[in-house]
Amino acid sequence: MTASRVPRPRPKKALTVAALRSALNNAEDLCRREGTKLTPGRRRVLEILAEEGRPLGAYDLIEKIATTTGKHPAPISIYRALDFLLENGLVHRLASRNAFLACAHGHRHEEPVVFLICETCGSVTEATSKALHREIAALGAESGFTPHSQVLELTGLCGACEGKGSTA
Repeated sequence: MTASRVPRPRPKKALTVAALRSALNNAEDLCRREGTKLTPGRRRVLEILAEEGRPLGAYDLIEKIATTTGKHPAPISIYRALDFLLENGLVHRLASRNAFLACAHGHRHEEPVVFLICETCGSVTEATSKALHREIAALGAESGFTPHSQVLELTGLCGACEGKGSTA
């Protein structure tokens, strides 16, 4: 399984700049290939999610935009931007938290995504697994089922919290 978060300590700002650059490059490449537009609103939502590096709800996004612009965007405009970003694999939705985060991988759409969610600090690591992909494909084939979404959320303790002896 490959995880998007590397366990090497680096300054938070370096992670944020790299995540933002990667997310925006992926979005711009995809829009060029697909002939779609990364509107200013979509871009701003993606920027915020990439900068934060953690899951945010739609109303958190509204507040972040209001803080920087002084204007509260309509919830429907945020949800439309999120729908576009979700449909194009640029963000993921954590169903258990009803929150969104920028995709840290740039993986193929049909690959399963596993979110490792720390119950103590709330960190989320995005991971993929070729072995899991094969197993899900085999399970679907045996059942005559074609999955469209392959998202798994695992909760527990991250390495840092486990090392501190934290309990959830």
